[in-house]
Amino acid sequence: MFKLLSKESNIFSIPVYIGFLLLIVIIFNILNFNTYEAIIAGITFLGIALGYFCFHSIALNYQTHLPLFLYTFFIFGLYPGSLDIGISISLLTNSFILLLLTSTNEDIRKKSYVLVGSIVSLNFIFLPTTWPMAVFVIIHVIATSEKVVLNLFRFLLGIILIAFSYFSIMFFLRFTSWNTDYFPFGKMRPLTLSEYIALLPLAPTILMLMYALYDHFSNYNKKSPITRYKYTFLLVFSMAQLATIIMYMNTSYEYLLLLAFPSSIILSRMLKFLPKYWIQELSLWLIIFGLITFKATTYFDLF
Repeated sequence: MFKLLSKESNIFSIPVYIGFLLLIVIIFNILNFNTYEAIIAGITFLGIALGYFCFHSIALNYQTHLPLFLYTFFIFGLYPGSLDIGISISLLTNSFILLLLTSTNEDIRKKSYVLVGSIVSLNFIFLPTTWPMAVFVIIHVIATSEKVVLNLFRFLLGIILIAFSYFSIMFFLRFTSWNTDYFPFGKMRPLTLSEYIALLPLAPTILMLMYALYDHFSNYNKKSPITRYKYTFLLVFSMAQLATIIMYMNTSYEYLLLLAFPSSIILSRMLKFLPKYWIQELSLWLIIFGLITFKATTYFDLF
């Protein structure tokens, strides 16, 4: 199976995977269909579907089927069916941010910081626990921009514009009280033992991710500057998502969807560079069975 997925993808690959994704969303929502759930499912589908185009934008997948397959399977394994609107919006906004910040058009990247700030602010309104994304963008601006102060100003301007619009609308609608959920550190709680046990089927995948990071930094000097830059970008993005997951996930395991995209790229690269074919095949099946088991345990509430 690994050899099959290692073949080069073509122009028809992404539509096929998106079609399969649509099927997943429909199947998991067909028994709980109403207008609200349909809207959330639509936003979720759009956000995840945009993720497929981010693979081409970030260009770390060697144009093979493997990362696309892993991404699809991560969605299958981690998507609970009924999703909070905050997570749905976050999946959508994350895809937009990745597309903007990894655009090959330098002019678009430079002029997109106001839009990125607006997206981050909108993301925070729907899901306050995603505030680490703002930190990620600030780090990205400082690390990559020639005009750091100007681009930070553009980013903050985008945030302020959305915040001002939001407060104006809320004031007009006479919502004048402040929800404490919008304070970043108000809902933090460490995971309990039972919550860790529920993640046990994902242990092989987590260990592989850790090995992938070790392997990357062990061979860091052998990689091209552009690969190092893109991989670092992906890691910083992953750290922002991981911060949200560690601090706020608790038993809301749908938060793990935020890591589906970067994990797919990191694992696909790790599998590609494993020394023996049987190890590659075994590792791939461990990921698949781990996700299937996790899906079964969470869907049927076995733990």
